[in-house]
Parts: sequence; structure tokens; C-alpha cells
Amino acid sequence: MLLRMAAPVRRVDVCGLRIAYRRAGSGEPLVLLHGAFSDSREWRGQLDGLSSTFDVIAVDCPGCGQSDDPPDGFTLQDFSDCLAGFLAVLGVQHPHVCGLSFGSMYALALYRHHPEIARSLILASAYAGWAGSLPPEEFARRKQWVSEVLDRPVDEWGPGFLATVYADSAPPEALAEGMDILRDVRPDGFRPATAAFLDADLRDVLPLITVPTLLLYGGRDERSPIDVAKDMHAQISGSRLVVLPDVGHGINSEAPESFNAAALDFLTEIGH
Repeated sequence: MLLRMAAPVRRVDVCGLRIAYRRAGSGEPLVLLHGAFSDSREWRGQLDGLSSTFDVIAVDCPGCGQSDDPPDGFTLQDFSDCLAGFLAVLGVQHPHVCGLSFGSMYALALYRHHPEIARSLILASAYAGWAGSLPPEEFARRKQWVSEVLDRPVDEWGPGFLATVYADSAPPEALAEGMDILRDVRPDGFRPATAAFLDADLRDVLPLITVPTLLLYGGRDERSPIDVAKDMHAQISGSRLVVLPDVGHGINSEAPESFNAAALDFLTEIGH
């Protein structure tokens, strides 16, 4: 399968930072928040596949992709305020907000600090923060791993990391693009995000969510396994849990058609 060209990068100034994003389509706005060690390129399949129905906006988190690096000490609220400010600059009101993995934490942080913004939430391969969803020993192991790999060449750790992100049946082009994105990670740029997000426990947000929420997971997800999905589902009143069989953690790029179909079914049912 030949990968299509990603939507072109645009940029706006927000909170003293230049924030990059990709945008395609028209209709109600759907904001996409990428995973860790990634950027908006991972949403290629959604920028292409959902843009016939939605105004799809894939953001580069500060410190990632082509967005500016945030300063040291940038807090969870600072990241949330920056995202809220980004949407205000674009004139985007009441969007659907979709976050994958790290991006699901970003979506929950936005809901904590700006609960009026999201019209609905799609939390894919999601956590209530590593501290909020993983056993303490696993949380400590992952946090130590991140601190170590940021100082090592990506070709030493990237293939092993992607083996935990994608099921072994994932398309080879998804793995190849994943490595391309990893090679563009800026360690100094991403460190403020790790400091803000990796210790975050967002369990307190879950029972406060009142907007329609889809929880979308892969049945072979090693990083955010089904027990995490079930706990999130139990804590978010009225949420819908959809599990895509034989798919790993990176479900948006591993199985874009199934991901898009599940998102579209959900958004159609709630009356987008």
C-alpha cells in the first residue's frame, strides 16, 4: 500500500509558541492529539479518511513535530491552556476531541482545565495517566525507560519500542513511518512534556466527564491492555467501549479503516 502525502503543515502563534498543525476537510471540527514520540503525521489515515465528513485538525504537541519547544517547567495546565488558546486562534468552538495514548492524557488534561471545550471525547489506546492506570512497578519501569532512551540514538531503541506499539500483523509501511517519526523526535523538546505528563494521575477527571465518550482500544494492545480499557469504561459514566480485534496500541495507523469506521459510527450516533 502506498502512503498518501500528509496534509501540509500550517502554523499559528499561541502562548508565545509557534504551534504546527495539519488540517483537511470541512464540517464539524475534530481535533486529533497524537501519541508520545510522535507528531501529527501519525493521523494521515484520519486526515484522509474522515475529512469528507469533518474539519479534521491534527496538532503537533509543543515540543513535537514542527511545533516550538515549550520552556522547562511547562505544566499540565500550561499544555492545556496552549491547546485551548490554539483552538481559540483558529476560531474552533466546541470540537470533538480525539487523543491517542499520550494524546488521551492530553485530552483528559484539557477536560480537567477547560471542560467547556470538548463536544465529545474519543480516547484511543487511552490511560488516565500512566500513574493513574498502570501498576506502580510498571509505571516506574516505563518512566525510567523514557529517561534513558531520550539520551540514546533512536535506532537503538526505536524498533523495540514500535514492537510494543504495533501488533506483528501491522502493515510494514506503518512501521516504516513510525521509525521516520521517531528519528525526528527532539529529546530536549519532548522533556518538558514528559515532566508534565508522566507523573499525571488523571483518574479524578473520569467521573466528571459528561460529554459523549468513546473508548477505542486494540484487542492486542500491550501498552494499554484491556484491563485499563475496562477500568476507564467503568469510571466514565455512559461511555462506549469498542475493541478492535487483532490490533495493537497504534490503532489509528495500524487499522485506519476500522478506526475511522468506529469513530464515524460514534459521532453519527451522537448527532455530529
